[in-house]
Amino acid sequence: MQPSIEIFPRGSSGLVADALADTRVVLLTGARQTGKSTLAEQLIQGGGSASTSNLDEAPIREAATNDPEGFIAGLRRPAFIDEVQRGGPDLFLAIKRVVDEDKSPGQFLLTGSANVLRSRRVWEALTGRVEIVNLWPLAQAEIERTTSNFVDALFAGRPPVITDAPIGREALKDRLTAGGYPEARVRNPGRRNRWFDSYLKTTLERDLQDISQAHKLQQMPSLLRLVAAQAANLFVPSKLSQRIGLHRETVDSHVDLLEAIFLVHRLRAWTPGIGQREIRHSKAYVVDTGLLLYLLGADEKRLLEDDQVTGKALENFIAMEIVRLAEWSRDTPSIYHYRRGAEEVDLVLENRAGEICAIEAKASVTLREKDWRQLAKLRDARPDRFRCGVLFYTGEKTVPLGDRLFAVPLSGLWT
Repeated sequence: MQPSIEIFPRGSSGLVADALADTRVVLLTGARQTGKSTLAEQLIQGGGSASTSNLDEAPIREAATNDPEGFIAGLRRPAFIDEVQRGGPDLFLAIKRVVDEDKSPGQFLLTGSANVLRSRRVWEALTGRVEIVNLWPLAQAEIERTTSNFVDALFAGRPPVITDAPIGREALKDRLTAGGYPEARVRNPGRRNRWFDSYLKTTLERDLQDISQAHKLQQMPSLLRLVAAQAANLFVPSKLSQRIGLHRETVDSHVDLLEAIFLVHRLRAWTPGIGQREIRHSKAYVVDTGLLLYLLGADEKRLLEDDQVTGKALENFIAMEIVRLAEWSRDTPSIYHYRRGAEEVDLVLENRAGEICAIEAKASVTLREKDWRQLAKLRDARPDRFRCGVLFYTGEKTVPLGDRLFAVPLSGLWT
């Protein structure tokens, strides 16, 4: 019997609803099995008269690809088209022609498990007509049904005050290993690994073919595991190319594809010019920490006992939780990492007003001044723009660390 999948409220649902109210085409993108179809059906079926088409179904896909004009003309609007990337660029051109003739909002809600905007033809067809909303695997705040948003609290300078968080790594292992894919979360660890194995095979074989003309993608599973091994580190294609035996340009383009199908996410370097030797390489993360640990071959025991795995998994977890929360935050900040020489700050968030917040992650319960030294340096370098700095740790309570600096238990992300 298949495990029961709980339906969680999604933070992005308001973004999609707002977009449908004033935009002709709304594109909901994200990895497979993150709940895009469920969310889209909930929103577009509210009026009861929407048409639904799933391009994963071969007859529907053939109709859409063989006669895109006729297929789109035959849909009752509003129309929900699932896995739209499987219809190819001509389907988007047909949508363009329809919404250019009728500029009413909310005509099409599209979902895609691959970044269809990589195609120039698709981009040109949708520019000015589409709003894009990303749906990531579940955030812990969604799982806990929390209405507050840590990113908003951060820019307000008021991180959550916690007094009784569970202490130590043991309290975090279930969250990190379960991850945020709804289907994976309901399985025990052994069954979860089999789910991830099937998930990756399907995603790599199907979605890559939808967006890439490359025929030699056999190295993708190995490259993904190599990226996982380097997660939370600087992404330097030349180093990866030496390890996997591919040209640097090939590594770069292949990781672009892994990012396009929402398995990998890169954060650019923040380069404000506050000192020499600022490093401009991006950092690469796996979009879900449960998937990361599967790729690393790490179980709960190794997560608890291997400091390298713990540190990598914890930073990956925090970074991707912040990416998720930022999607529906009021400030919608850009997210970066910062490194200057040997000094680094895990995450720097910058909003449109130029205000910045910073985050560091430590897997320890004990706090030492060196743990927040880089946060203090960043605050002192940009005192007028700096709103708040947080050191996430595995202790039990929120601790002020000085002017606009706080240590916060990890549960602050979903409290």
